[in-house]
Amino acid sequence: MSETQKENPYSSTVLLPKTDFPMKADLAKREPAQIQAWKSGQIFRKMREQRKGKKEFILHDGPPYANGNFHLGHSLNKILKDTIVKSKALAGFYTDMIPGWDCHGLPIEVQVLKNLGKKARETGPEELRQLCRNYAEEFVGKQSEDLSRFLCFWEEGRIYKTMSPDFEARIVEVFGDLFQKGYVYRGKKPVYWSIDLATAHAEAEIEYYPHVSPSIYVKFPVVGEKNRFCLIWTTTPWTLPANLAICFNRKIEYSIFKTESGEELILADGLAENVTNATGFSLTKVKPITTDELASLKFQHPFIDRIGIPLFGDHVTLEAGTGCVHTAPGHGQDDYKVGLAAGLEPFSPVDDYGKYTDEFPLMQGTKVFDANPLIIQLLKDKGLLFHHSEFEHSYPHSWRSKKPLIFRATPQWFFKMDFNDLREKSLAAIDGVQWIPNWGITRIRSMVETRPDWCLSRQRNWGVPIPAFSCEACGETHIDAESIQFFTKKVREKGIEIWYSEKAKDLLPADAKCEKCGSDSFKKGNDILDVWFDSGVSNFAVLNERNGEPPADLYLEGSDQHRGWFQSSLWPSMALRGIAPYRTVLTHGYVLDEKGHPMSKSLGNGIDPTTDVIQVYGADILRLWVSSLDFRDDIRVGKEAHKIVSEQYRKIRNTFRYLLGNLDGHTSEQNLPFEELEEIDRFYLSKLAQFVEDASASYESYQFHQIYQKLILFCTVTLSQDYFDMIRDRMYCDARDSKTRKSSATALQHILETLCILTAPILSFTAEEVWASNGKKESVFLQTFPDLKLWKNSALEEKFESALQAREAVQKALEIARQEGKIGKSLEAGLEILPKNGSKLTTFLPKETLELLFVVSQVHESNPKLEVLSAHENEKFSVKVLKPSQAECPRCWRHTEDIAKEGDLCGRCKSVVG
Repeated sequence: MSETQKENPYSSTVLLPKTDFPMKADLAKREPAQIQAWKSGQIFRKMREQRKGKKEFILHDGPPYANGNFHLGHSLNKILKDTIVKSKALAGFYTDMIPGWDCHGLPIEVQVLKNLGKKARETGPEELRQLCRNYAEEFVGKQSEDLSRFLCFWEEGRIYKTMSPDFEARIVEVFGDLFQKGYVYRGKKPVYWSIDLATAHAEAEIEYYPHVSPSIYVKFPVVGEKNRFCLIWTTTPWTLPANLAICFNRKIEYSIFKTESGEELILADGLAENVTNATGFSLTKVKPITTDELASLKFQHPFIDRIGIPLFGDHVTLEAGTGCVHTAPGHGQDDYKVGLAAGLEPFSPVDDYGKYTDEFPLMQGTKVFDANPLIIQLLKDKGLLFHHSEFEHSYPHSWRSKKPLIFRATPQWFFKMDFNDLREKSLAAIDGVQWIPNWGITRIRSMVETRPDWCLSRQRNWGVPIPAFSCEACGETHIDAESIQFFTKKVREKGIEIWYSEKAKDLLPADAKCEKCGSDSFKKGNDILDVWFDSGVSNFAVLNERNGEPPADLYLEGSDQHRGWFQSSLWPSMALRGIAPYRTVLTHGYVLDEKGHPMSKSLGNGIDPTTDVIQVYGADILRLWVSSLDFRDDIRVGKEAHKIVSEQYRKIRNTFRYLLGNLDGHTSEQNLPFEELEEIDRFYLSKLAQFVEDASASYESYQFHQIYQKLILFCTVTLSQDYFDMIRDRMYCDARDSKTRKSSATALQHILETLCILTAPILSFTAEEVWASNGKKESVFLQTFPDLKLWKNSALEEKFESALQAREAVQKALEIARQEGKIGKSLEAGLEILPKNGSKLTTFLPKETLELLFVVSQVHESNPKLEVLSAHENEKFSVKVLKPSQAECPRCWRHTEDIAKEGDLCGRCKSVVG
């Protein structure tokens, strides 16, 4: 209980504020009712409709997988988006939020198969697809509930799902447009391949983990040269059966080196020392070998009756190995390119499950990783293994199975990155996008510059089929604009399942014929589209048709999406529209545990946003935590993080409670005109105007952590520590209808309303509750950020700041007197304050205002007659605490000159009580 809030028989004002605003937050229990009120009152719709015709701000929501409940990283992402949508609306923009879900692809299919267990083998493709659809629908529902529980605004029925018929039709349509314009082709080339899932992977589906690989140096005999070999180095012995050539670099110098045993080895001069260090074999240079001499050589395969040829390529470097690169065009991107130029086929004797086919009969049926030691032993037996060791390195793994991938040449559908100068145009468009943080542009440029053609096809069941047919007579692939348009129309009517339920002839125009042989008999293809293509064309399905014209003003996702959704959205938009799908791209980091480790259930270090945060503290605490983060970097969070934020929230909530309590009985209609307010109130409204300006700028730049910091400072210091303390006497002791009290009440009303509106994007529940508790009928989200520029008064601030500079010295002097037992309350003291620069404080402010600022009974420039209780000085001020000669007013506890004797009321209190 504060020193002025005790029982007082003389009081005719309310010293203990009455309010229905709860003493305890109980957010977890009370927030659900507010969520329902927002929905039933259609507040989000009203918020949008109210701003129709205003300048638009469109944030396009990247779709999460409909797979499992939202984790802490999801809550960070969704709350950030919601904060932006709300802040833009309150800033006067027309905004919208259409949440989306990615419903196809491996994450869902793999989980459904896992749930089926042994029954998976008995489950047919049709039943599996239905189970996947049901599973995705279930988690769209669960994640929708999570989204609402995060206090995010969205409207039921206004969502997008990549598995809805209209969206699936749009996917096919965009694919068809790209095909028609020449951006899509079918070819056999190496792609990342999962032998566990039997499907291709694209760049965005690859994760790198440590992996131990064999490191072997192999001797390839030079045809026609006895005891002479070309030395290669590889970490994938299993690819040796597919070797067709050895690649050199024309810019590198090569020589023949002799070993201690007398063998002659061809390798790069610049790597001879490295080879000696790695193998332990000393090498003596015999003579250099020219590029022309290399080009004339032929190489005998170490264990297959096959002759390899020399090739040349710039990908051969002196970074590692021997400078002579084992080349298997069917198992490497660079190998494929140089092999293609030389007319070599992308030979790959490996099936979908990573087993050797009959094209390598020696180990037919053996899995490639199991074959590594077998091939090493075979090379030993042939006397062609120069050296063998093992080393750990970063290796590509499947994002879904977490197992190592291989490079394997298979017939796939690809998107051409360099067709029609698309790569250069995309890089130019990237330069025109605002990337936040600014290092994002470097990251995505480096990826776009080097990205190979996008593998669009997958060999799975759950997804959008590529509408390609093959002629049953000659095997020619059949796909054209007319067939795609015909199929798209059917998908819009019946859904994507018609690809599986109807015959090929019913999915093609009646006059469809094979361009090669003229046959009208076709069979359907088995490939589906990469799930990244589904989400990548979401800007076509959502922005074009439901949410305004592209580009979107903002894409906001995790920093991993530079290689994922940001790119899969970029390529189709650039190819078909010639523009990037976004104006600004903002990324946030990963949510990690206290030690910097990724959170996971298996490690037991995860924090569930619902059970661990919302059900304990409430969603407003989760939202406040999000606002406190500089989210551009990775975020480390422990179990205590939200508890700490909840303590900061209590300070904000107590500020609202004080405001509501002191405004009990005061309404906006009773506010005084701004120009009639007391100087101290206008001073703090000037500070409020600066806070609004700063917070608005921080919302604009997405620096929410700055708002958090400034809000805490404004509530705890500017208001609670300073202003509320200064006007406490006025609010509790002045007559309710006095101009001074009305002036401060007017200022408090402005502060309350402004803080409600300004904090609503972050503390959505609390702001709405306080707004209603203050008697407002409409939602706080139907307001706009106030423009208080006219309240800023630099001259007034300078005047008050000059006086407030003395406050530190005053408080120190008062504390000394209090510790010595000479005073209790600061109102028991008078002050003598002498600025050392020779000026007078009363030059800036009247004595009565200074008494308010310092919360004392009297302020004197000099009064030698009064007893000095304590003193303190600093470089600017000399302060003495004086003992007032007057008695204390038993109602306001001040010592004033109009108190005749002990027990009498002061003049002010007499008039109020009388």
